[in-house]
Amino acid sequence: MNKIKTDLLVIGAGSGGLSVAAGAVQMGADVTLLEGHKMGGDCLNFGCVPSKALIASGKAAWGQSHAQKYGVADVTPKVDYAAAKDHVADVIAEIEPNDSVERFESLGVRVITEYGEFISPTEVKAGDNVITARRIVISTGSSPLVPPIPGLDAVPFETNETLFELREQPDHLLIIGGGPIGLEMAQAHRRLGIKVTVIEGLKALGKDDPEMAAVVLENLRGEGIEIEEDALAQEIRGKAGAIEVETKDGRVFKGTHLLMAVGRKPNIDKLNLEAAGIERSRTGIKVDAGMRTTNKKVYAIGDVAGGLQFTHVAGYHAGLIIRNAVLGLPAKERTDHIPWATYTDPELAQVGLTEAQAREKHGDKLEVARFHFNHNDRAIAERKTAGLIKVMVVKGRPVGASIAGYQAGELINLWALVIANKLKMSAVANMVAPYPTVGELNKRAAGAYFSPRLFENPTVKRVVRFVQRWLP
Repeated sequence: MNKIKTDLLVIGAGSGGLSVAAGAVQMGADVTLLEGHKMGGDCLNFGCVPSKALIASGKAAWGQSHAQKYGVADVTPKVDYAAAKDHVADVIAEIEPNDSVERFESLGVRVITEYGEFISPTEVKAGDNVITARRIVISTGSSPLVPPIPGLDAVPFETNETLFELREQPDHLLIIGGGPIGLEMAQAHRRLGIKVTVIEGLKALGKDDPEMAAVVLENLRGEGIEIEEDALAQEIRGKAGAIEVETKDGRVFKGTHLLMAVGRKPNIDKLNLEAAGIERSRTGIKVDAGMRTTNKKVYAIGDVAGGLQFTHVAGYHAGLIIRNAVLGLPAKERTDHIPWATYTDPELAQVGLTEAQAREKHGDKLEVARFHFNHNDRAIAERKTAGLIKVMVVKGRPVGASIAGYQAGELINLWALVIANKLKMSAVANMVAPYPTVGELNKRAAGAYFSPRLFENPTVKRVVRFVQRWLP
């Protein structure tokens, strides 16, 4: 058995773990990194990267068949589903070297391609190695949740971990789950010429602002995607190429392929947390505001910590760990400034409080500034006018922003900056945006907040009349 002593042991080479390892080793720490599956984790191999690549394929096909409004003749695209998956693989391969064993070893990280298992509060076994570390970071991420629906174990199905390997084009894809993953993949496949039915037990995009979700769902249905809500899957039956999903209310949906997209579960089964005195929470590993577990030498970050499940959150957590575990400086997690986006067309993005959350928390102190995409000249030129932006404001400071529309995932960045730094609406109003850009929507939303104060205020009108009489 090979014994290793290290300053920092990172278990899991997803986005969070890689960021911790790279930052710590470049600051002079001795770092050991464990990964028993694929470097880059879920995001690179099965999540963010491949899904956005397939969405790009769908967008290209959709553009060919819907060009008439731009003065270009519509054509029927010739979709090669296997070639679209080649595109996905090529995108992964282009990004992969940045997350590779070779790169991290070149930085000075000791990389061990084995799963890690705690054998004591300070020791982890990985293959033939026993590693003793001053500090340990668990960043093992999450996996697709496969619920115990009767019959599912006898029917072939896909998850996000297998979907991108599928080469045979489905004729009719059934998707159980109407959240971001389910709907992104629904639209990508529909645009590639595949019939799609989404089966959602509650409400599609149920965690988002209902007004914003409605903008997205209306467009998805308009593209021919069947979205069935309040449809809790009760039984699944059939075989490859002929699958049926029966819901609790007796509805039956038939398709050729099935994708399960109902949520995620933390990757903790292999860790033997009990040996390290690490407690679990309902959603993952129990951590405090500094991402420290009940074992004070061990931290947990990203999906496995049971909070917001986004790649950029894991990256944010990595920064906290660099401060806490590497530099010994205090740092606590905050979530009010964390944005997220769903990459449908139109996109859906959120940071901070939704309108309903803000009303519940702030009551009559809340003001909501609204601005619609159909008043933005660039959106009009691009024929992308469906959507709106809402900014929740309390005493002049934004506490949340919701955007549904073209490039919402880009537009939300500004509001994330504003909320993270506790800036006022005046900071956005003072910004000069180039014309014509979609980014002007943010400034116009700020203008919508100030307009009543300027144009509907009798005192302002009296002052202006006085100044006009006496101005030389």
